[in-house]
Amino acid sequence: MTILSIQSSVAYGHVGNSAAVFPLQRIGVEVWPVNTVYFSNHTGYGAWRGIVLPVQTLAEVVLGIEERGVLHECDGVLSGYMGDASLGGVILEAFTRVKRANPDATYCCDPVMGDVGRGFFVRPGIPEFIRDRIVPEATIITPNQFELEYLTDRKVTDLESALASVDQVMAGGPRVVLVTSLRRRDAGHDRIEMLAVDSAGGYLIETPLLQVNVNGAGDVTAALFFAHWRTSGSIQIALELTTAAVFAVLEATAEKGAREIQLIAAQESIANPGRPFRAARVR
Repeated sequence: MTILSIQSSVAYGHVGNSAAVFPLQRIGVEVWPVNTVYFSNHTGYGAWRGIVLPVQTLAEVVLGIEERGVLHECDGVLSGYMGDASLGGVILEAFTRVKRANPDATYCCDPVMGDVGRGFFVRPGIPEFIRDRIVPEATIITPNQFELEYLTDRKVTDLESALASVDQVMAGGPRVVLVTSLRRRDAGHDRIEMLAVDSAGGYLIETPLLQVNVNGAGDVTAALFFAHWRTSGSIQIALELTTAAVFAVLEATAEKGAREIQLIAAQESIANPGRPFRAARVR
């Protein structure tokens, strides 16, 4: 399997492509990373150095890949944080080019916009572009609870409202929705969940809530879920494998008390995650 991943990158730490590429490679996926920024570290530190790459440069990189005559080998496009809404056009054009070469290709969008307690943390115009232009074209989207609420303009408080919101999003285009960091009033307060839904059903999975304050876990989650779904064709299998791997990463991070997710320390659990957490069918 080959995935074209259009995301940010950092020298120190793990977010964007610096979080997604290595886990994908560890499960045997070929990755073509197109880096949208090159920063010293992620912006969660409050200070960083580096550059945002010009949108035209990114378009040229994608064009250069196409000129190698290899886009037919690409099974999917993956995108995450966008520094500017103009990047969305490059992502959509890249998927158009890939889809033209390989009609079976799919697109997974992690619609990074904000989070509960923080609100929006992207530039003005990006949430609207994601909602109106990106989501309708995506095969899979992986919003967190805050982002799902924005996309549907409705609160998610329990399982019923979560499923209703997912149905609303899927009516606009995506075939699969993975809701991450789900916290609902009808679930345990010391647990955190993910909900995966497609046209055939829905599955809910929970893990203990670990006390970590890190960036990049969502990037790993989107990448692994996309790849496992492409390989298995099952949202249940993809959900269980992804949950096991990401929990192992976060557990290693919590044990070390680290500010960065411990991808290297947990790499064997990424490559061979097993399925210690079982997804419950909710539809």
